[in-house]
Amino acid sequence: MDIAQLGDKILTGDRRALARAITLVESGRADHRAQATALLEQLSSARRQAMRIGLSGTPGVGKSTFIEAFGMHLVGQGLRVAVLAVDPSSSRSGGSILGDKTRMERLSRERNAFIRPSPSQTHLGGVARRTREAVALCEAAGFDVVLIETVGVGQSETVVAEMSDLFLLLLAPAGGDELQGVKRGIMEMADLILINKADGDLKPAATRTCADYAGALRLLRKRPQDPKEFPKAMMVSALQEDGLVTAWDEMQALINWRKENGFWEATRANQARYWFDQEVRQALLARLDTPDARAMMDRLSSNVADGTMSPSAAADQMLRGHLKV
Repeated sequence: MDIAQLGDKILTGDRRALARAITLVESGRADHRAQATALLEQLSSARRQAMRIGLSGTPGVGKSTFIEAFGMHLVGQGLRVAVLAVDPSSSRSGGSILGDKTRMERLSRERNAFIRPSPSQTHLGGVARRTREAVALCEAAGFDVVLIETVGVGQSETVVAEMSDLFLLLLAPAGGDELQGVKRGIMEMADLILINKADGDLKPAATRTCADYAGALRLLRKRPQDPKEFPKAMMVSALQEDGLVTAWDEMQALINWRKENGFWEATRANQARYWFDQEVRQALLARLDTPDARAMMDRLSSNVADGTMSPSAAADQMLRGHLKV
C-alpha cells in the first residue's frame, strides 16, 4: 500500500481512500500499525479540525434515528458530516452485526455524509480502540462535523468524552428521576442531555423527565469549561425532527464560548495527553502477549493456584521478567 498516495487521496476528500485508511488503522498487524502511524503523521501536517460530537445513550433510546435526522439537518446547511458508529462485539464469537448504516438509509445516500460502523471488539468504554484515529482521518478528509455514536452500555461509558469536543447524552422519556440524574459517571460528562421521543403519547413523560434532569444538573458541581447555563437538558423528537434546530444552536453556542475562552484548545491538549498515556499502557500489555510471556504466565498461574506463590509475588516476577521493571 502506497501510504503517501493514500494520504493525498484522503486530503482531497476521496471516500474510498478514507474507508481504506480506517480499515488500516483498525488492523492489529504490526506492519499495518507502522503504516497507520506513518499515514497519521503525514495527515497531521494539514492541521484540519472538525467539530467532534460524542453521542451516547442506552440501547433503544433512538441514537441512530437521532443521528440520521440530525445529520440530514447539518447536510442541509451545507456541512459535510461523518458518522463513526461503534457496534458491540459478541463476547462468544467476537463478531458484530455492524447494522447501524442500514438504520440511516437517507443519510447514507447523501454525498456529503460518510457512515462507518466499527466493532468494539474487546475495548471497554463504549468506543473501539482506534476510533480516535478514525476521527483524525475524517478531519483530514475535510469533514466539518464528526459524530461518534457509542455502543450504549450504561453509566460507565465515558471514554468518548476523551475524544470529542461536545458530549451528548440521549435519554428516553421516564428514563429516571432526579436522583438518577445526580449519579456520577456519564452524567458528569454530558454537555447536553437530550430527552428523545418527545412526541405523541410520550410527550408528557418527556416533559417530566426533562424537568427532573434539569433540576439534577443544577445540583452537580460546576465545571470550569461551561458557561453559566450549561450543561442543560432539552427535549427532542428525532422521528418528527422537532427540537433539532434548537439543539444545534445550543451546541454551536457552547463550542463558540469554549473557543473564545481558551477551553477548546486546552481540552484537545489534555485529550492528546490522555491518549499518549493509553498508547503506552497498551504497548506494555502487548509485550505480555508473546509465546514466551504466555508460557511464563501459565507457569506462574499454576504456582498461584496450588498456593506455592502469592499473586503479588508471581505478578512481580512476571513483570521483572518481561517488562524490565
